Amino acid sequence: MRKITDLRSDYSYEKSRLTSYPWLMKDPGDKKTVHIIGLGDIGQNAAIALRLTAGEVISRIGIYDLNQNLAARLEIELSQILSPFGEPIYPEIKVLDPRNLFDCDVLLVCAAIGIPAVGEEAKGDVRMAQFEKNRPIITAYAAQALREGYKGLFGVVSDPVDLLCMEAAYFLHPEQVQGFGLGVMFARSAYYAAKRAPRDPRFSHFLQSGRVYGPHGRGLVAVNSISPDTYDSAATDQLTNLTVGANISVRALGYKPYIAPGVASVALTVPEVIAGKWNDSARFLNGVFFGARNKITPTGTRWEKDPLPDELFYRLRESYRRLDKAMNG
Repeated sequence: MRKITDLRSDYSYEKSRLTSYPWLMKDPGDKKTVHIIGLGDIGQNAAIALRLTAGEVISRIGIYDLNQNLAARLEIELSQILSPFGEPIYPEIKVLDPRNLFDCDVLLVCAAIGIPAVGEEAKGDVRMAQFEKNRPIITAYAAQALREGYKGLFGVVSDPVDLLCMEAAYFLHPEQVQGFGLGVMFARSAYYAAKRAPRDPRFSHFLQSGRVYGPHGRGLVAVNSISPDTYDSAATDQLTNLTVGANISVRALGYKPYIAPGVASVALTVPEVIAGKWNDSARFLNGVFFGARNKITPTGTRWEKDPLPDELFYRLRESYRRLDKAMNG
């Protein structure tokens, strides 16, 4: 039996030693400030859902977009999402000035220009096309964060999440960077597992012991169960294919799939990260940003330690090595 932390790379990262960050050291009862850069489909849905659900851990949601009218409109509309009975407590919505983008505990970069239009998915390697278009955005904000001495969490939401995390880590401490894309992959796997469980008991274990690992997209592994007694390679293959193809299923209906990612990967995951709870996201693991269940502690990233069936471990190692090659050459 192996664990996620047994994944190894020859890659040496000089900055991998943990240093302290103020947002991690705050009293757990202190609410955090979250800034969102980029108010497209994902950013808007993330902001709406955070406004509705994250008042216990977030005091302010700062919003920024190059389209200033869009940011102003969202400040008005999101601030008008309010219960008449005074509960729950909602985070304040504030339009950001470019000069105070990094005055926060958590920065979420949702800005993207590489999203393929409906019907354009099959034209070339979409993932790498997105990378080439979105890399300058991430590097520009990461470089600015470095210049301004930003010590908070730098969250990457733009695709491809894992590769762009590595770009940000060239400027920032790798423990400071986190990729938010795996949450929706778990939710998609759960959706398909629930549909198949009544006819096939191999899928019935997913909500108790199912997991998702690896990148947000091709290379993902959606596991029917990590328990040696119920893990099934064929069921894992089926679940992985269904989960990776979920985007195409929505696009086939003529729509871009952005609601679930904005809510599951961002709005439902970021509060868990802030609270120091287990979540599905991409964190730095021996030279690679790898998606798995983890939580952040004052002493660094803690990875889930459940033992993995050997067959599954070797499959995850291959996914890890592909990411290592893509990130580090």
